[in-house]
Amino acid sequence: MALAIFDLDETLIATDSDHEWGQYVAESGLVDGEKHKRRNDEFYDQYKAGQLDINEYLKFSCSVLANHPLEVLNQHRTSFVDERIRPNILTEAMNLVSEHRAAGDYLMVITSTIEFVTRPIVNIFGIETLIASIPELINDRYTGNIIGVPSFAEGKVKRLNSWLEESTLSLEGSFFYSDSHNDLPLLRLVDHPVAVDPDPVLRREAEARQWKIISLR
Repeated sequence: MALAIFDLDETLIATDSDHEWGQYVAESGLVDGEKHKRRNDEFYDQYKAGQLDINEYLKFSCSVLANHPLEVLNQHRTSFVDERIRPNILTEAMNLVSEHRAAGDYLMVITSTIEFVTRPIVNIFGIETLIASIPELINDRYTGNIIGVPSFAEGKVKRLNSWLEESTLSLEGSFFYSDSHNDLPLLRLVDHPVAVDPDPVLRREAEARQWKIISLR
């Protein structure tokens, strides 16, 4: 049984759920719309440029959760997934996941996007194991803080290694699929790194290292 690891945003889905959630809450009146949208775009540009301060970003992202009751957030999340995510589910991504499932591989998604946003998306793919940035929840209320190491860049490697310590699985024969150069630390770790519709930086790295390059679009 090989470990088949997938990035989520712009890999299994044809959008960035993190950025889309920020746009959604801005347009739904959950935050100061124009200010939040502007800051959300700034963080997204930093992410694409490889210059994101993940702790600063997660503080921004989790502030939305801290300012509303869980029931309200859950209602909005359902609408968000239906309106913004389901239309961006990639058929070829579904097929790829199904191929690994049929091969008996262990399926996992690792994403820097917070668990609150990503759990229902990963469920659509029928994948149980999710490593994501975890917002702190106390007495059914989000605090605005993150628990543990954010699963971003090198943090994905740290979180995966922690998970492996509690598992009977290893990285022998492992796959990792990603579109982003921010995931290079984990791509360099697995046996079968695969660049999926890669950004320019990742494409150059993949070509130089003769990694497999695929498109799911």
